[in-house]
Amino acid sequence: MATNNPCSHSSFLFFLLLLLHFTLGKSQLQVNYYSSSCPKAEEIIKQQVTVLYHEHGNTAISWVRNLFHDCVVKSCDASLLLETAHGVVSEQTSERSFGMRNFKYVNTIKAAVEKECPLTVSCADIVALSARDGIAMLGGPSNIEMKTGRKDSKESYVGVVKDLIPNHNDSISSVLSRFQDIGVDLEATVALLGAHSVGRVHCMNLVHRLYPTVDPTLDPTHASYLKRRCPTPNPDPKAVEYVRNDLKTPMIIDNNYYKNILQNKGLLTLDAELATDPKTAPYVQKMADDNGYFNEQFSRAIVLLSENNPLVGDEGEVRKDCRYVNAI
Repeated sequence: MATNNPCSHSSFLFFLLLLLHFTLGKSQLQVNYYSSSCPKAEEIIKQQVTVLYHEHGNTAISWVRNLFHDCVVKSCDASLLLETAHGVVSEQTSERSFGMRNFKYVNTIKAAVEKECPLTVSCADIVALSARDGIAMLGGPSNIEMKTGRKDSKESYVGVVKDLIPNHNDSISSVLSRFQDIGVDLEATVALLGAHSVGRVHCMNLVHRLYPTVDPTLDPTHASYLKRRCPTPNPDPKAVEYVRNDLKTPMIIDNNYYKNILQNKGLLTLDAELATDPKTAPYVQKMADDNGYFNEQFSRAIVLLSENNPLVGDEGEVRKDCRYVNAI
């Protein structure tokens, strides 16, 4: 005879409430959220992203990485941008934030928006919109429909960053699982990793594939090049010892990443596994063959990522300065 289990009922109710929270948050985001309150907001952000790109090309790559690091950690809520001050310990101090830079230029964008519309446009939306516009500057899809209306968090999640952001060399199965947890499906995850077509990797994140012996899955000629770029098994984390992800189009988001990993030229263990795992390999091949298909899936993936558990309404605030929680 069946009996009621209070624990199972409580767990089910908690799950439903959690699902409702995520769904409501996403549903309150909308295209052109600032059309009435700050009509020029998106235009100003795009202008700033463009100016900064022409002055410092790597800022566009930073905007894409900011979106990933912010949204994977609990919520797309600009918690990443909080600096260590007033009892807050910044997520930027985590080892997972190694190599991140250009945060000061987020403040440049925010200042321009604040001048037009004080305390109206959230830092979380600036993270999302600058990523969208940065992708376009890097030759990626220029038609990503980014919704807005996010609020900024009032806290840092530095204590869980290491648990929530995959390591450079985590297994493909663990990375797929992590993205699935935040609503990014397998095909979209493969597309998101195409962001590795731009930027660079510090030698400390790849020397384990070179020393003491070369990883047999690496193309031998490419491995020799990598050893010239990373000549020691113990690189200095503070030294400028990097390798470009893609040697042919290092500043363009395109499908060369997939072509490279199919040729055993991926830099990270994750890259190598992405090309060979039975679940992901068909998508890798399809994206390598069709840049249009990659752009389509990359656009979809960026939107899914950007809508992870947003804070809306009274759940957060609109920071005056992206570096600090508003004074009470």
